[in-house]
Amino acid sequence: MLRDCELSVTAFDWVPGFAQGLVRDLRVRWALEEAGLPYEVDLLAQGTQGDAPNLARQPFGQVPSLKMGDGSMFESGAIVWRIAQESDVLLPPDPAGRDAALSWLFAALNTIEPPISMLAQLDFFSTDTEAAGRLRPEIVAAIRLRLSALERELAGRDWLADRFTVGDLMMGAVLRMVDRDTLGDFPATAAYVDRCIDRPAFRKALAGQLQPFAQNEARYASMLQ
Repeated sequence: MLRDCELSVTAFDWVPGFAQGLVRDLRVRWALEEAGLPYEVDLLAQGTQGDAPNLARQPFGQVPSLKMGDGSMFESGAIVWRIAQESDVLLPPDPAGRDAALSWLFAALNTIEPPISMLAQLDFFSTDTEAAGRLRPEIVAAIRLRLSALERELAGRDWLADRFTVGDLMMGAVLRMVDRDTLGDFPATAAYVDRCIDRPAFRKALAGQLQPFAQNEARYASMLQ
């Protein structure tokens, strides 16, 4: 049981402004806050994520990983589901409800997130701006197609299932990467995101992630120039 373990989440001590509030340890922090599980945060300095200690727990040199006593896990989706298995807040007791929550969690990660992440790659990381410009309309169209389907599902309801579950947690986390102008064309989805981020557990998790970014910004000033 996770409640019997000392829990520690890896996170970066700083990231550039466009990524602040979006690094995926936030998903794990949010789930832990919803579940009422105490945890520590193991901050990684930029440039050390590829060092042996982090590679031992996250083979791709990313964050987050979750240390659970003598064991550990990586990949935010897997970690969040593991947390949800011990939380009545995140998972309903009935099999059908749990299956629906798992389906929506995977929908967030496998259906909704890929085109959103691809757009971020084009906008923030692509070195071939001409190619990125050609691809961008196609990716934006793919995002809007997915959001249209989600809008139909959310019409007239607060959550994707009968109540808030881990599926909503992951979907809300993914949808936060969509710009507000785009979400404005999908009012039910925009209102859904607002409900997700208005949860006290989310606000606490977000504040926890942002605090070290502000504290360490001066150390990385040269990277901002």
